[in-house]
Amino acid sequence: MNSPIVFNNGKNPKWKYYLEQYSLRLLPNFIYRNRTKKLLENVSSRKDYPQLMQRVNYYNKLEEKTALKNPVSIADFKLKDIDQKVYFFDAYQTLRGFPEHYQFCHEFGDVVHIPETPSILKSRPISDDNQNSVVLKLNRVRHFVYIKKDQSFQQKKNKLVFRGKVTYKEQRRKFFEMYFKHPMCDLGDTQQKKINPDEWKVKKTSIHYLLQYKFILAIEGIDVASNLKWVMSSNSLAVMPKPSFETWFMEAKLIPNYHYVEIKPDFSDVEERLNYYIEHEDEALQIIKNAKEYVKQFQDKEREELISLLVMQKYFKMTN
Repeated sequence: MNSPIVFNNGKNPKWKYYLEQYSLRLLPNFIYRNRTKKLLENVSSRKDYPQLMQRVNYYNKLEEKTALKNPVSIADFKLKDIDQKVYFFDAYQTLRGFPEHYQFCHEFGDVVHIPETPSILKSRPISDDNQNSVVLKLNRVRHFVYIKKDQSFQQKKNKLVFRGKVTYKEQRRKFFEMYFKHPMCDLGDTQQKKINPDEWKVKKTSIHYLLQYKFILAIEGIDVASNLKWVMSSNSLAVMPKPSFETWFMEAKLIPNYHYVEIKPDFSDVEERLNYYIEHEDEALQIIKNAKEYVKQFQDKEREELISLLVMQKYFKMTN
């Protein structure tokens, strides 16, 4: 089933993001450095300092001083040299609070490997040995979308919905092959290239349309499922296998059947899991409550900025 495209698709408007970021670039860096200095000087007196540092040490797991390979200085970190502009803007908003001679390494885009040298990035494999992957809140305009208004879970359709690019993404292709024609699923591939069957193809639609459904598939593409944040802030249930990658959202900390509905990696139990939560509405509502509580920690803009600064402060300390 397809749906019409609407002007307000529920996502963060890119034009507004770019307008804000280009405007902020007009401010001199010494303003940011002075502000950062004051914030970091007073941070240890905050009541929530232990909780802040838990997140800082989660994103930045460096425990021993490590030399960087082929770093770039903040002074030489230029917009014109970066293909993914949103990654530059998000990183620069944090970096410009530090002295310009400080150096760092970065890997932007959908990163699915662990770098050889400590690098700031958006995503990393979930692993006990990923300390070189230092996570910042990057590409936030796409990944950090939240639902403000939504109908109740009880009012929604007893079906699972998905809209997104399937292309060559193995997990998504497998799910479509198994469930595209299933009566409890409304699936659509928004990639218009002639890669997958034509019957899978649909036009892009709005988040508002997807919120008509009780269950929303949050399945990883190249790295994380980008829709997971807004699904978990809604009155619908996120349905997915255990994640393999994580971002600033700390996907590895999510608890199956507490924050989201877990399905098997081979997708063999999808119908069973959907029917269970249709029949056990009280448990579904509890998961929705737990998910919203988890999302709240990322919605305090000042606190998020402070954690980002602390992540980079530790990065510069551990890399000399």
